[in-house]
Amino acid sequence: MGDYVYVVLSFSTTLFVRSGNAYRCCRPNTYATGTNSSTATMESYYLVIDATMIRLHNLQTGYNGKSISKPVSGRFERGSMTAIIGANGSGKSTLLKTIAGLLPPVGGHLDFGDQKTRPRIGYLPQQIDIDRQFPLKVFEVVAIGCWPATGLLRSINTKQQTLIWQALTRVGLNDKAHCTICSLSNGQFQRMLFARLLVQQAPLVLLDEPFTGIDQQTCSLLITFVHQLHKQGSTIIVVLHDNIIVAKHFPATLMLSQLNYAWGPSADILIKFFTPTPLSVQH
Repeated sequence: MGDYVYVVLSFSTTLFVRSGNAYRCCRPNTYATGTNSSTATMESYYLVIDATMIRLHNLQTGYNGKSISKPVSGRFERGSMTAIIGANGSGKSTLLKTIAGLLPPVGGHLDFGDQKTRPRIGYLPQQIDIDRQFPLKVFEVVAIGCWPATGLLRSINTKQQTLIWQALTRVGLNDKAHCTICSLSNGQFQRMLFARLLVQQAPLVLLDEPFTGIDQQTCSLLITFVHQLHKQGSTIIVVLHDNIIVAKHFPATLMLSQLNYAWGPSADILIKFFTPTPLSVQH
């Protein structure tokens, strides 16, 4: 959300002006009999909106009670796009799994702003973490994106089937719908997983190295889908190793190391830690 937003309902206009995490609601006082809208005064009140999607409070991540990272504090705003970078073993994937609820925090905690529970999450792990020999068909994997709406044991309806076919067409796999997943190339497999994300329409999307091990054409296509999900309102958090992709597509970066962390605008992080020459971040 920007500094202000107009909301037009019927013939009245409401203006929300941002002040920190609060929005002052201003609207013309035109409801009294005989009031001329051109000379009406503005009445205002404050509407508090928490822009936080995820807040980390000295969060430490790890396995079996043993931390592999220093405490991290900060927040991911709603509708933001953030890259998580760092050396191997710095805890990038572990942080993503902790946010997704697959691992408990070793220390500290995290919350989800004004939400009491985790939002619906679209989580895409690394390909090496997925059993590709499982006897599932492409259509069935994409249909998993409907589970939050249908439940595990209920069949999908006609509208959901249409969404699945539309997603398969968008990623170029409609002709592979009835193929088993073990027959797919790395690029096709990743496109299938992105089709599932498109069907799921989750407000929080977590991607772990989604562009690794695929061809450049597929990489460009998937980056386009990431931007589309973002434009639809999703908060995007992606673990990446390619700083060029970070610089071009991700406004914010969280860099992890075993000793410390840095969190801020991508250009600042990349210039400070990775290159002597400026890199511009495209919005």
